[in-house]
Amino acid sequence: MVKKNVDLQGAGVLVTGAAGFIGSALCARLLSEYPGIRVTGIDNMNDYYDVAIKEERLSRLSSDPHFTFIRGDIADKELVTRAFAQCKPDVVVNLAAQAGVRYSITHPDSYIRSNLIGFYNILEACRHSYDGAAAGYAGVRHLVYASSSSVYGTNAKIPYSTNDKVDHPVSLYAATKKSDELMAHAYAKLYNIPSTGLRFFTVYGAAGRPDMAYFGFTNRLRAGEKIRIFNFGHCKRDFTYIDDIVEGVVRVMQGAPERQSGADGLPIAPYRIYNIGNGHPVDLLDFVDILQQELVAADVLPQDYDFEAHKELVPMQPGDVPVTYADTTALEQDFGYRPRTDLRTGLRAFAVWYKKFYCEG
Repeated sequence: MVKKNVDLQGAGVLVTGAAGFIGSALCARLLSEYPGIRVTGIDNMNDYYDVAIKEERLSRLSSDPHFTFIRGDIADKELVTRAFAQCKPDVVVNLAAQAGVRYSITHPDSYIRSNLIGFYNILEACRHSYDGAAAGYAGVRHLVYASSSSVYGTNAKIPYSTNDKVDHPVSLYAATKKSDELMAHAYAKLYNIPSTGLRFFTVYGAAGRPDMAYFGFTNRLRAGEKIRIFNFGHCKRDFTYIDDIVEGVVRVMQGAPERQSGADGLPIAPYRIYNIGNGHPVDLLDFVDILQQELVAADVLPQDYDFEAHKELVPMQPGDVPVTYADTTALEQDFGYRPRTDLRTGLRAFAVWYKKFYCEG
């Protein structure tokens, strides 16, 4: 087991992407559980998807006096520098990113700006947090950042292990996430920044991202449109519920890689990578079947909805992969944790939220 060496009570935590799906849920968990914690969130509130959802997430945080929100882009180096000076973070959790595999094919500039330049700015700010540290502040003790299961590409070996080579990305999004891992390792080695990367697997749940399949399917079914199921339904995804993701992030935050020196007197990179996934890939056709049942049960769709008439099986799309499947052995060994929420429970929570947000709001 990894030693718990970061106390979150009374700590300063900087969360980028704080209005995002994972970021907002993480902030809420930290504020509710750790007395005296100071959480600063950054988000540019872009319109990649419905900004109203981001505003709704933020509204759940804004009443807490221990939460400070900064509206801005991490690609703005001066803004990041000011945020670090203001927050003096003990822990930084970088969740800000331009998401989406297919969107990266048509909007590559967004990925370079946010996922590469933005993350570089975070790394630089972590590095300089050790410069002439003010009394009582010793700099960033742990950088935790989001990677993605997309880095595994079309890896034929499953389940995906963090020991596997990930040198052949099949989308620009995946390439930027792999680049983040490489940059983080370099900064960990050069500047002794304890860093942990987390490869998330298909995160879903209430107040999620509308660009994800379960959310997009719901929108289209409700509008009476057909849903397109790629690879003729022969895809499998390792769906991981949002609360399980947040639990994993919180545990990892408290166990920073230990700083050590090698025989040459230079730092051994304090750096680790973990998968956070459910470890139970589900066939997309089975996933759609459970989703439709829960949408009917929540009264999002009528009891007599003709689902078969609204399904269309289509070929694989560029950048997609046929299966994602997380090996979480390292996470279990080091933190005694693995996600456990079953798909039906998670989709039920989503359907109930969707009904309230879209059908009753």
